[in-house]
Amino acid sequence: MSVIQMIIEQFARMQWTDYLDIIVVAYLFYALFPLLRSSGSLRIVVVIAGILAVTWLTDLLNMHALNFILTQFLAVGLIAVIVLFQPEIRRMLDQLGSVRLKRLLGGEKPEQEMFSVISQTVSACENMSRERVGALIVFERDVRLDEYFKTGTIIDGKLSDPMIRNLFFPKATLHDGAIIVRKGRIAAASCVLPLSNSSRISSDLGTRHRAGVGLSEITDAVVVIVSEETGAISVAVGGVLKRYLAPQTLEKLLRHELCHVAGSKEEERGLKLRQKYHKKEDRRYEK
Repeated sequence: MSVIQMIIEQFARMQWTDYLDIIVVAYLFYALFPLLRSSGSLRIVVVIAGILAVTWLTDLLNMHALNFILTQFLAVGLIAVIVLFQPEIRRMLDQLGSVRLKRLLGGEKPEQEMFSVISQTVSACENMSRERVGALIVFERDVRLDEYFKTGTIIDGKLSDPMIRNLFFPKATLHDGAIIVRKGRIAAASCVLPLSNSSRISSDLGTRHRAGVGLSEITDAVVVIVSEETGAISVAVGGVLKRYLAPQTLEKLLRHELCHVAGSKEEERGLKLRQKYHKKEDRRYEK
């Protein structure tokens, strides 16, 4: 009972600025935590947390020699961490600098236009999968991908099913590389992406899949991949590759990642109607 009374007394002594301080700090942790989802950033957090935990434990157990070594290491540990994890720290700082303030403050809401963009993308992927046309489609989110724009050709065109299929047509000039989608528009095409060195990627996957996973490891981008050999549709998010996706699953996943809302029952019925419509349009186009 005394513990509860102490807590109540502590809250009674707090001023409104203390409550504001707690709320702001808690919200910043909540807003910035998604930036640590990449494997590189997570490694830094785990290493630092591990060293602090062991240092506290050695002090608690009176292990003076080991505690002295760890304490001295912490004195210069910041420099050591910067040297050891320089690439990961650079990427994490790039992410922090690229986060839009409007998104950080929670003011950015899903746009209705994204549903149309996603529907057109799914339709194009379904057609390219059936025709065995390889594709690599990158959806930019909070982390800007300006450095990869320089490796390709600026398009700044409206995203549509025919546009995507024309860009990835095997004899088209810009069919090699990836297209980058920014704010629902095709910003650039034929872009070169960094390859992943992860051993978790199956050996039967080629450069296109490694490029998609590689970009998703160092940014928060959502990458859609269509295999030229098998026609399988895959999505890479956060360094994880999800393979053999059906068009319905692809649409649900893209809505979840890009719009942060789940589709309603009416939208699910609309998806089936749109797919039937696109199939009819494809047959008319082939004739």
